[in-house]
Amino acid sequence: MAKTVYCDIVSAEEKIFSGEVTMVSAAATTGDLGVMPGHAPMLTGLQPGPVRITRAEGPDEIYYVSGGYLEVQPNHITVLADTALRAGDMDEAAAEQARKDAERELADQSSEIDYGRAQAHLAEAMAQLRTIQKIRKKAR
Repeated sequence: MAKTVYCDIVSAEEKIFSGEVTMVSAAATTGDLGVMPGHAPMLTGLQPGPVRITRAEGPDEIYYVSGGYLEVQPNHITVLADTALRAGDMDEAAAEQARKDAERELADQSSEIDYGRAQAHLAEAMAQLRTIQKIRKKAR
């Protein structure tokens, strides 16, 4: 059995990772999952949150995805996301402000509020903050 598998992480704008990995961990719509070489082919939805790449050579890397899909083929793993960010591109202050704005919007009792949109913004901001916390924990 192969010890590595090729992985791509692609956003709507660009490919942000491409290389050999020993494991990909992500939050799927059905729960957390880890994919290693030799995994059965599959396609699953992803929840907003961190995607951890265990590289064949070099340190682990953590990326944020806004949701999307993870496809596993015999020799290739692909993460497709509308938004995918490298750890260094994440802005904690902006994510915290987005969380506060979404919570304030949800607390507003006026009928002019789009609660679905506000809940989606809150979920995305919380997922970004969780990813930042994982990055900090890894750095320790």
